[in-house]
Amino acid sequence: MSHDAIAINTPHVLAEVEAAFDAYETALVTNDVAMLDTLFFDSPHTLRYGAAENLYGYEAIRAFRAARPGKGLARTVTSRIVTTYGNAFATANIEFRRDGDSRIGRQSQTWVKMSEGWRVVSAHVSWMDV
Repeated sequence: MSHDAIAINTPHVLAEVEAAFDAYETALVTNDVAMLDTLFFDSPHTLRYGAAENLYGYEAIRAFRAARPGKGLARTVTSRIVTTYGNAFATANIEFRRDGDSRIGRQSQTWVKMSEGWRVVSAHVSWMDV
């Protein structure tokens, strides 16, 4: 299939995903667990590979968030690329830094527009030594 067959970064769709991602980032650094739970798709098919954990299914992700300490979550996003494909699929990729840590954090998310709105269906966080 040619990439011309699907609209990439249609402005109103991109704006929706950017807003959803902004809500995620705010919820993450403020430890708003309820909002984080809302933004992940409630399905056993949802997954999150963290820096030190592999979480399969919404319930495992929710339990991780509930048990995680709410300190040391602040970060500075240094690079951000959000791309939409059509009206219901998107990727969001960032690089970030935390004060006092020389490593570069990387986060990738796959977003799908469900009937209840944009939801993360897959996420991956990792660290790269400089």
